[in-house]
Amino acid sequence: MAPKGYRWFDFFVALFVTSLIISNIIAVKLVVIGPWVLPAAVILFPIAYIVGDVLTEVYGYARARRVIWMGFFANLLAVVVIWVGGRLPPAPFWTLGVYATPQEAQHAYDALLGFTPRLLLASFIAYLVGEFLNAYILARLKLKTRGRFLWMRTIGSTLVGQGADSLVFLSIAFWGILPPAALGQAILSQWTFKVLYETLATPVTYWVVNRLKQAEGVDVYDWETDFRPWKLREA
Repeated sequence: MAPKGYRWFDFFVALFVTSLIISNIIAVKLVVIGPWVLPAAVILFPIAYIVGDVLTEVYGYARARRVIWMGFFANLLAVVVIWVGGRLPPAPFWTLGVYATPQEAQHAYDALLGFTPRLLLASFIAYLVGEFLNAYILARLKLKTRGRFLWMRTIGSTLVGQGADSLVFLSIAFWGILPPAALGQAILSQWTFKVLYETLATPVTYWVVNRLKQAEGVDVYDWETDFRPWKLREA
C-alpha cells in the first residue's frame, strides 16, 4: 500500500488506525487527570492527531486524506464486528472467570463494548470533521509559511481540529443530557487537555518529522492539491 520508495508510510498508517480503534474502545472509562475528568481515550487519541500531522507534513494532504478514510472504515468495521459479537449467544460456561452466569458476563460485555447509535454518530462525525480540519489547516499553513514554523502549524491545526472534534462529539452525544454550562465545561476541558498534550509533544513531533523526511527523501508541498475531503486521488 505504501507509495513506491516510502519505507515508513505503512508503519505510520498502522499506528494511526490502531490508535484510533483502541481509543474508541477504551473511551468508555472516565479517568481523573489533574483537574480534568476525561475519557481514558485521551491518553491515546491525541497520538492519532500527532501521526496525522506527521503524515500531512511529510507525505502531503492527499495521502493523509486517504489514511483518514482508512481510519474511518477500519473503525466502522470494528464497531460492526463488536456489535455482531455481542449479539451472538454466549456459551453456557462463559463467565470470564469472575461472573456467576453467562448472562452476567454478557451484560459486562455490552456495558463495556456496546455502542449507542447517538454516541456512534457523534464519534464518526467528530472524527471526520476534526481530522480533515487538522490536515487541511496544517497543509495550508505549510504553503503560507513556506515550510517554516512547524510548531506553529502543528499547534494551530490542533487548536482548530481538536476544538472541532470536542465540540461536535460532546454536543451531539450529550445535548439535552448535560446542562449547557456542564456541556460547555466538558468541551473546554477536553479541548484544553488535547491541545496541551500535543504542545508538550511538539519536540517529539519535530524529531520524527525531520528524521522521516531524511529517511524517505520527501517533503511534500500541496501547491496543486485538490483539498476536497471526498476526493481520494493523490492530486
